[in-house]
Amino acid sequence: MQPDEYHLATIWRLEAPLQAVWTAIHDSAHWPDWWKNVEQVAELEAGSTDGIGSLQRYTWKGRLPYRVVFNIRVTRIEPLVALEGIASGDLEGIGRWRFTTDQGITVVRYEWRVRTRRGWMNLFAPLAKPLFQWNHDFVMREGGLALARLLDAKLISIEHRS
Repeated sequence: MQPDEYHLATIWRLEAPLQAVWTAIHDSAHWPDWWKNVEQVAELEAGSTDGIGSLQRYTWKGRLPYRVVFNIRVTRIEPLVALEGIASGDLEGIGRWRFTTDQGITVVRYEWRVRTRRGWMNLFAPLAKPLFQWNHDFVMREGGLALARLLDAKLISIEHRS
């Protein structure tokens, strides 16, 4: 069974300083402390002094009765602008965080271009793809709300695109 592809994007708009938002997202080792859907982040390889090449394993749980576990190899860190990595494991592809500001609002855009690698996901994807996308959107909505709580900030909006 061929893997199914997903092109997902989430945009968070927060009344929070860009530096605070960047710091929280960049420090993924602490995501489980504030983002309930991130069950575990484990560092597998440290990478260079700037973090490029580092490898982390993430365990995620959404509303549906399954977990996804994948590794992210960091390929780009541009402070206050972008974070990127290549995923392998249950999901394979590219994840990108982009950060901008607009009239005092920090805008965070997450793009996730992945293929499923688990056999059952590929088998059920023709029927379950909308559920998988809904689950991703749920996880990202929870993340935006949790980030706003962490920063004691107002979450202006959350937008999902596929």
